[in-house]
Amino acid sequence: MSHIKRISLIAATTVLGASLVACGGENLKPAKNGYMQQKVAYHVNDINSAFGAFRNVKNHLNALGDKNVEIIIVTHSKGAFSLVDGSKDKKGRGFEETIQKLANRGVKFQICANTIRGKKIDKNKINLNAKVIPSGVAQLADLQQKGYYYIKP
Repeated sequence: MSHIKRISLIAATTVLGASLVACGGENLKPAKNGYMQQKVAYHVNDINSAFGAFRNVKNHLNALGDKNVEIIIVTHSKGAFSLVDGSKDKKGRGFEETIQKLANRGVKFQICANTIRGKKIDKNKINLNAKVIPSGVAQLADLQQKGYYYIKP
């Protein structure tokens, strides 16, 4: 192996190792189905993709087991309406029952305060499982810095 290829391999291995440590890889434990434990941030910014995103979260929990994955769903823009009780997507599907089922399994829901103000969302209609955060996009970046994997369904 040439000197340059060895340096590239060492660099790639170092970057991979640093990435795993940055994402909490040093404390990973086996989950189930061959997966390791995970911390994941799901990004929902469109009410019409929220139902599918919530289905992805359910499948994620089923694959790893509820105790093996920490999931936070961060909503902003039009996606924040999925956390407003009474809202429906373009197919007429509501979200309250799905949110409650996922919350019962440990999923955390967050809604952007900037969106609440900008879209004039009635705070009394925000789902009780939702936590108001200052900024959805800033929260997503912060969670990634804290080792959460980012998923945008």
